[in-house]
Amino acid sequence: MRPAGPHDPPCLLPMSSPASPPPRKPPTSTEVARAAGVSRTTVSFVLNGVDHQGISEATRERVLAAARDLGYTPHAGARRLAGGRSHTVGVLIPRLKHLYVDVFLAQLVAAVNDRCRAQGLRLLVEACGDEAEASAPSSADRVRALVRGGTVDGLIAFGGDTALNQALLEGPEHGVPVVMIGLDLPGLGSLPCVGSCGMAAAQALVEHLLACGHRRIGFIDYESHAEAPPGVVGEREQGWRAALQTAGLPVPPAWCTRADITAESGHRAMQALLASAGGGAAGGPPLDAVFAGNDTIAFGALRALREAGWRVPQDIALVGFDDIPLAPYAEPPLTTVHTDAVAHGHAAMDLLAMLMGGRQPESTRVELSTRLVVRQSCGGQRLLQPLTG
Repeated sequence: MRPAGPHDPPCLLPMSSPASPPPRKPPTSTEVARAAGVSRTTVSFVLNGVDHQGISEATRERVLAAARDLGYTPHAGARRLAGGRSHTVGVLIPRLKHLYVDVFLAQLVAAVNDRCRAQGLRLLVEACGDEAEASAPSSADRVRALVRGGTVDGLIAFGGDTALNQALLEGPEHGVPVVMIGLDLPGLGSLPCVGSCGMAAAQALVEHLLACGHRRIGFIDYESHAEAPPGVVGEREQGWRAALQTAGLPVPPAWCTRADITAESGHRAMQALLASAGGGAAGGPPLDAVFAGNDTIAFGALRALREAGWRVPQDIALVGFDDIPLAPYAEPPLTTVHTDAVAHGHAAMDLLAMLMGGRQPESTRVELSTRLVVRQSCGGQRLLQPLTG
């Protein structure tokens, strides 16, 4: 072999890459015990939810804090073997797509998750009404599988069709407590529930519109379907009707139309409502005001009114329901009913935690107050006041 000349390419020698640090081993229960100053047995009892072992609340909190700080998570199978529990809470929602557009529902689920994390529990979200194929298990069958298979220790649910409601009623029979979102839901009266009085709040909202001088008041309701929560939706229409009838005003069918929970559907529903309500006096607007079934629908309705050339509130007043975070930033700011989704989620989880722990709450029916939030979209303002509770 000849020696390398001045014009030959350099000889590249392979370079050894520095050794990467070994992956960090997951923390162990021994490390948690050492950090909390307790025995491994105590750690096991606390993290597996084994009750009646004489462990003080201060010790329990110390163990939970140490586990959080170290990032320690017990193996799910080991937890079930140790305590016969999954340490998982299920939330049963009407449809998965609702989480993308229904701010109230998203806030409620997030609030439940906050409570679960604080108590060392996992959260499982299951959707009804999302069966893509006829061969897919029904919502009722999936609920029974969750309950009978020990997948969850408790359920927070919205109502549904008859079969689904029957499956929910079977939960307590298998040692899985169920808390409903919505008060006194048809066929589910025996189950604990958390909610607000939607009919009273809706009636007070429409009465406020009447006090502002509006008389021809339309309503955009949710589209009813088998998986929709019964009661919550119907109550708002009942409140609208009750307010008009009490005032001695007509309730023509043309003044009520349907939407789903999206802004797009609110836009379409508002267009349909304007078309069906007919013309107003002297070429004026067909309605004085519109009550949208939720704030998201109201945003779509607001755009449809602008496109039709009607000003809010000068020509047609508009109100919503739920008081989502975007409501104050509508143009004009949206008058609505504040229902506090976070309080609903916290109250439901607090009630469920008591039932899961074998404790009997003072009441299994928790009614939360609502309040009228008056902004510019209704055409009149007054002091905020509680509506219920």
